[in-house]
Amino acid sequence: MRGHDWINTCLPDELILEILRRLDSKSSHDACSLVCKRWLGLERLSRSTLRIGASGSPDIFIKFLAQRFVNVKAVHIDERLSISLPVTAGKRRRRDENSLLSLKIHFAGERNEPKEEECEPFCLTDSGLTAVADGFAKLEKLSLIWCSNVTSFGVMFLAQKCSLLKSLDLQGCYVGDQGLAVVGQCCKQLEDLNLRFCESLTDSGLVTLATECGKSLKSLGVAACARITDKSLEAVGSHCKNLETLSLDSEFISNKGILAIAQGCPLLKVLKLQCINVTDRALMAVGASCLSLEMLALYSFQQFTDEGLRSIGKGCKKLKNLTLSDCNFLGDRGLEAIATGCTELTHLEVNGCHNIGTIGLESVGKSCPRLTELALLYCQRVGNFALTEVGRGCKYLQALHLVDCSSIGDEAICSIAKGCRNLKKLHIRRCYEVGSKGIVAVGENCHSLTDLSLRFCDRVRDEALIAVGQGCPLKYLNVSGCNQIGDAGIVAVARGCPNLTYLDVSVLQNLRDIALTELGEGCPLLKDIVLSHCHQITDIGLSHLVKNCQMLESCHMVYCPSITAAGVATVVSSCPNIKKVLVEKWKVSPRTKRRASSVLSYLCVDL
Repeated sequence: MRGHDWINTCLPDELILEILRRLDSKSSHDACSLVCKRWLGLERLSRSTLRIGASGSPDIFIKFLAQRFVNVKAVHIDERLSISLPVTAGKRRRRDENSLLSLKIHFAGERNEPKEEECEPFCLTDSGLTAVADGFAKLEKLSLIWCSNVTSFGVMFLAQKCSLLKSLDLQGCYVGDQGLAVVGQCCKQLEDLNLRFCESLTDSGLVTLATECGKSLKSLGVAACARITDKSLEAVGSHCKNLETLSLDSEFISNKGILAIAQGCPLLKVLKLQCINVTDRALMAVGASCLSLEMLALYSFQQFTDEGLRSIGKGCKKLKNLTLSDCNFLGDRGLEAIATGCTELTHLEVNGCHNIGTIGLESVGKSCPRLTELALLYCQRVGNFALTEVGRGCKYLQALHLVDCSSIGDEAICSIAKGCRNLKKLHIRRCYEVGSKGIVAVGENCHSLTDLSLRFCDRVRDEALIAVGQGCPLKYLNVSGCNQIGDAGIVAVARGCPNLTYLDVSVLQNLRDIALTELGEGCPLLKDIVLSHCHQITDIGLSHLVKNCQMLESCHMVYCPSITAAGVATVVSSCPNIKKVLVEKWKVSPRTKRRASSVLSYLCVDL
C-alpha cells in the first residue's frame, strides 16, 4: 500500500539496532535519528562511542549525554575541542542558559575557534569525570586529552565505578600517584594506558599500577614524566609479561630500564624510543630477547651506532616497520644489516640520519621485496641509484615520500614509476632535481596513483600534470610552489580526474580563471581547495568554480589581490557545505559576516 510504513511495521527493534550498529559515519547515524521518534530512540541505544570537547560547560554537557546514550562504551574528551548544545525545541534562549546553549558536539576532524562573543571556556573537572563514571556504566575506553583540571580524586572515583575499563588515556592530565594506584587496584582488565605529559606522576604510582594490573596491560606510553625512572620500567618488566606496545620519551631512562623491558616482556611487538641516555647495549638486549618485534622507532639518539642495528637485524626477523629519526651515528652498515636480516620489512622511514646514504638504501631494494612504504626525509647522501634498486626489487611499493633529498632526480623517479606500478601515493617536497621527466613517467606507468604532492618542485612543468591527468585517477593533488605550472596542467587534471577532492595550487603565479572554470566543470566532488598567493585568480574564476562544486567545504584564498569581497560572498552563498574560508579580514563585508557567522569560524583572520 502506498505510503504505508512497512519498515517500522515489519522490523523488530533488535534488527533495526543491528542495522544502525553497522553504520560507519556520524552523518549516517544523524540521518537515521531524524526518521521518526522510534528510530531516534534506537539510534541513541546503538551509539557506542562519543567524542566531545571540554570547553564551554563540559560537566553539565556530560550529564546531558549520559541520559541519552546509555550503551556508550568509549568516551573521548579533548580539551582542545569546543562543544555546544543545541537549543531545546519550543523554548526561547535566556541569558542564564548561555553556558548550556554554547555547547556543541564535535567529532573527529572538526575544530572551530571560539567566537569573541562566546562565554569564557571552562575545563572538564573532577565533577565532570564523576558524571562520566555515573552515567556510562559500560565504559571500556576513556580518553582525557589535556584535561588539566582533572585530578587524582576524579580518576579514583572513575576507577572505582568503571571496573570494566580496558583503555585509559590521561595525556596532559594532572593526575598523581594516588589516582594511578587506584586504577591499578580496581581496573583489573586494563590493557592500554597512556601517561604522556602527566608531569605529576612518580615511580610510586606506576610501580603500584604495574604490580596490581600488570597481567592484563598490553600497551604503555610515557613521555615528559620527569619523575618516572628506570625503577618504573623494572616493575613493568617484572609484572607486565603480556606487554606488546611501549612508547618512551624521557631523558631520565637509561639502559637499565630498557634491559628490564627486553628481558621481561618477550611478547613486545611495538617499541618507540626517544631516550638520549640509552645506548647500543639496550638495542642489543632488544635484538636478543624481543623476537616478536614488528615495529621499531628510534628518535634523536646520539649514542646508537650500527652495532645496535646489527643486533636488531640479527634477532628481530619479524620486523616490518622501522623509523630512524635524527640518529646521526647510524650509517649504511646498520641499514644493510636490517635489510638482510629483516626481509619482511614493509615500512621504512629515514629522517635526518645524515650518515645513511645510497648504499644502505640499495640493500633495502635488493633484500626487502615486501616494502610498501618508503619515506626519505633530509637524506642528502641518498642518490638516484638507491631508488633505482628500490624500483627493481620492491614491486609492491605503494607510497613514497621524499623531502629535501637534493641528490635524487628524474632518473630515480623514472625507475620507481616503471618498477612500482602499484604506487598509490607520491609526495615530493623541495627535491629540486626532480622535474617533468620523472612525473611524466609516473603518469604513464602508475595508473593506481590517487595521491600526488609536488611541493616547491620548481622544475615540474605543465607536461607533467598533463601526463598525470591522462593516466592517474587522482583524488588528492598538491602542487604548491611549483611556479612553472600554469593553466594547461591544471586543466588536464580537471578533465582527467573527476574524483578529485583536494587541490592545493597556492603560489602558482601563472594560474588564471580558466583553470578554475575547468575545475568547476570537471571536478564536482572537490571539497578542499587552496588558492592562496595566486595573483591572477579573480572573482570570475571563483564564481565558475563554486557553480558546480557544491560539495566544497573549505577554501583558502589569502593574498589573492584580485579577489574581492564579492568573491568571498560568492563562495559563502553558493556552497551549502562550506565550513572554512581563509581570507583577509578586510575583504569580508558586514553582510557576509552576518550571513556566515554561524558556520564559518575562520572567516575573518588577520594574516
